[in-house]
Amino acid sequence: MARPQTSISAVDPVWDRITTEAQRAVSDEPLIGGFVHATILHHPSIDKALSYRVAAKLASNEMSMMVVREVVDQAYADDPTLVEAARADLVAIFERDPACHRLLQPILYFKGFQAVQAYRIGHYLWSKGKRDLAYFFQMRVSEIFGVDIHPAARIGKGIMIDHAHSVVIGETAVVGDNVSMLHSVTLGGTGKEEEDRHPKIGDGVLIGAGAKVLGNISVGHCSRIAAGSVVLEDVPPCKTVAGIPARIVGEAGCEQPAISMNHMLGPWEG
Repeated sequence: MARPQTSISAVDPVWDRITTEAQRAVSDEPLIGGFVHATILHHPSIDKALSYRVAAKLASNEMSMMVVREVVDQAYADDPTLVEAARADLVAIFERDPACHRLLQPILYFKGFQAVQAYRIGHYLWSKGKRDLAYFFQMRVSEIFGVDIHPAARIGKGIMIDHAHSVVIGETAVVGDNVSMLHSVTLGGTGKEEEDRHPKIGDGVLIGAGAKVLGNISVGHCSRIAAGSVVLEDVPPCKTVAGIPARIVGEAGCEQPAISMNHMLGPWEG
């Protein structure tokens, strides 16, 4: 007769590292102990910590933290890919942002990470037909973080929005996996057109600060958009574009520009 299997509790090295970092942070700076305990150490898992953090940021006199947290907890329970995407976003920021020295930091302090996780809940609600609740999440993300992402927009995983100030992503925009963008980026339309009217950003794209990508155009995978550019036409894969209006100025310069985060134009470019 086969021996019954013994259940083994799940091992989560990412969450273990976050809690270890949190304990060290409290030891180093006791004044933030209440904040870190409430946000990290009181929770048994990363999804519970994330639901608390999103709810704490989005709650208002119009919707209590308890209600917001119930919405987020339900979304995470119903769709585990939301937490998978959050993990990928967390690792992306840790690997790409030289100002990020601990996995703990984005959860506690980085509004780009927090805004994207709140957007993901809004997108989940939108996909379930809960449009007004999704709009509420969009409104609060815009008010709190200065990031306006329509809940119908489709955004992949491994996303880093650095500094995350004045970022706008429109209703029919699509953003692939492992994309990095900086502050003041707009993925918008070109006027009053309806239907499919926003950009489609491929995997691994790097979008510089202040860049505007407008209209139903495609930005090919692993391309770079220089800071301050206005992109109005399709961008082929693995190219660098710059200027107003943007034009191709060279190759992307590496296989994964969104990971290398190299914004400098080479001597053959510009």
